[in-house]
Amino acid sequence: MSSGLRHLLVTGGAGFIGSTYARQLLEGNLVERLTVLDKLTYAGNPRNLDDLRPDPRFTFVQGDIADAGLVDRLAAEVDAIVNFAAESHVDRSIEAPEAFITTDVFGTYVLLEAARRHGHRRYLQVSTDEVYGQVDRGSSVETDPLVPRSPYAASKAAADLLVLAYHVTHGLPVVVTRASNTYGPYQYPEKVIPLFVTNAIDGTPLPLYGDGLQERDWLWVGDHCAAISAVLERGEPGSVYNIGGTSHLTNLELTRRLLAFLDQPLSLVRHVPDRPGHDRRYSVDDSRLRALGWRPTVEIGDGLARTVDWYRGHEDWWRPLKSGEYLDYYRRQYADRLSVGRAVE
Repeated sequence: MSSGLRHLLVTGGAGFIGSTYARQLLEGNLVERLTVLDKLTYAGNPRNLDDLRPDPRFTFVQGDIADAGLVDRLAAEVDAIVNFAAESHVDRSIEAPEAFITTDVFGTYVLLEAARRHGHRRYLQVSTDEVYGQVDRGSSVETDPLVPRSPYAASKAAADLLVLAYHVTHGLPVVVTRASNTYGPYQYPEKVIPLFVTNAIDGTPLPLYGDGLQERDWLWVGDHCAAISAVLERGEPGSVYNIGGTSHLTNLELTRRLLAFLDQPLSLVRHVPDRPGHDRRYSVDDSRLRALGWRPTVEIGDGLARTVDWYRGHEDWWRPLKSGEYLDYYRRQYADRLSVGRAVE
């Protein structure tokens, strides 16, 4: 990196986006050393990093960002922290919010304190467009109020504010990114795209919340990670950068596209009772990021095709995940909803 950052600590790096970012860093020779810290909760998969382990520049540490002693020891060796570590599933935050407060808020505090003590040259907080809340029209800009509507979004908003406060109070050179819905390979199958793809492969029902007309902007995971690198290198300290995908789809249209790629019938889809507080629409204005030279490169049709192909070709990766704790959660979340669901007309 031209910013001179040589050794990065990437937290949550065994997850979907974090592992893709770690891969980009090493494949692009963007760092001299990379340490990944991950607690390996249900969504952190050590297999996501298998191809990186032989690289002498790479170190993996299993641990919790809320463990101040461990974080301090690792922070003492690096130039900067990129924090992906978070509980991130809205449905789970409604069911059990405590873990979201512990990881997303307290864990962020622990990382910030370590970065402050060791005089880090950069701290990047990976956040979400969900902190802006429901956007009925237009697009959110970075100075808009934060109006989170789920425990997950509230925990991320709290962390964002804490990060920015450390810049004002302590002069810590922080940046925050807020991205739209991200998709691609290695995503844990509780999220809508891998859930629907893997269910469709097995010919089992696809539980579509409400009328399916909730609108999201979809961002290819590689483009998301490239944006993070641009902000880490060239972003203004104390600033927030939105990351958009320019691929707005309703959940129903997204579902139709996935089924078409899989040559599966629409009859698999079931409209099920909506979740509480389900935001109708998200959209972000990413002009500020584009001024740094970043652009999304993967169009939604190509990205969805790549994603479907990956899950079709990697059943050995996702089938073991759809068991045990996952099945318990799936039944709690969807069994009653599916029992009263109705077919798509």
